[in-house]
Amino acid sequence: MVLLAAWLLTLLTMPFRARKGGARAETQSIIAGVVLQVATVTAILLSDWPPLQVGGTVAGVLILSWLAEFVGSHTGFPFGRYAYTRRLQPQLGQVPVLIPFAWLMMLPPAWAIGGAIAGAYHGLAFVLASSLAFTAWDLFLDPQMVAWGMWIWQGSDRKRSRRRSGYFGIPWSNYAGWLGVSALITWAWSVLVPQQTLPREALTLIYALTWGMETFAQLVFWHLPGPALSGALGMGICLLLAALGAPW
Repeated sequence: MVLLAAWLLTLLTMPFRARKGGARAETQSIIAGVVLQVATVTAILLSDWPPLQVGGTVAGVLILSWLAEFVGSHTGFPFGRYAYTRRLQPQLGQVPVLIPFAWLMMLPPAWAIGGAIAGAYHGLAFVLASSLAFTAWDLFLDPQMVAWGMWIWQGSDRKRSRRRSGYFGIPWSNYAGWLGVSALITWAWSVLVPQQTLPREALTLIYALTWGMETFAQLVFWHLPGPALSGALGMGICLLLAALGAPW
């Protein structure tokens, strides 16, 4: 609860600190938000899983997501041609160390949504539902991070990115890549992790809070109405399907 409160406070105050402190304060707030959300999700998992299982899940997600980002940013596969700027530090192989932690902070909540929709934590339906729930979050994330200069797509710049083809300047290949990589990580987790249960209610709360705060912040503070509405619809549908399918 302490970590959850700290995470929420960081996100709620981010626009005001960014307005007062500029880009540096904005970056510090982003880093703090990711770290606190990862800590909250990890604490939730520890409440239900043995430490060894949590450690294996954390390590697996971090390694596989960094590998996907490293290959993607150097080759263009599977996300498309993009590159990280130097704004997020430190970096490993020109991939900010923070990025795999961003995958970690949302994959377990997406698994909870996928498990509620599919009725199990294994099988094709679970992998597909979880991947869609995770990728729906990127409807918010990518346009906002490009607008903030965290990464750039080939042939784009910050002023032109929202006017380009694709999804607000983001190529559709990016979302195919998110689906594919998150499906691979989810499948690996469902096969390798012996205990096929999750603290569903707490992780669903994290997913729902992310949905609500992203929608509000992008509409009110960051002036990204298109991504805000698209992300709200995408994640909202996943939440609705989870609510209809979960045996609450």
